[in-house]
Amino acid sequence: MSWIYLVIAGVFEICFALSLKYSESFTRLWPSIAFIVFTVLSYYFLDKALGTIPLGTAYAIWTGIGACGIALIGIIFLKEPADFWRIFFIFTLIGSIVGLKFASNS
Repeated sequence: MSWIYLVIAGVFEICFALSLKYSESFTRLWPSIAFIVFTVLSYYFLDKALGTIPLGTAYAIWTGIGACGIALIGIIFLKEPADFWRIFFIFTLIGSIVGLKFASNS
């Protein structure tokens, strides 16, 4: 169950990063409120995941999910650049996240 909590925490990290962008330096009310809610939920589920997953592994995977997710959203929906090296390193990061997950099971 801890791994599910960690994935949920990562998804909420993506949400809080995206809401931060739309809060426009906390000048827009609803995106600012969404940022606070998503941040609290992300940390709550990260804390739940830390029940059985080592801190270093959980934190690295949590930030990796957030980084990959927000980079892909930026490319797909926000028209950010999608050059070869950017895509290459996103996939490298995904491979590292998967590797950390499997390495923590051994």
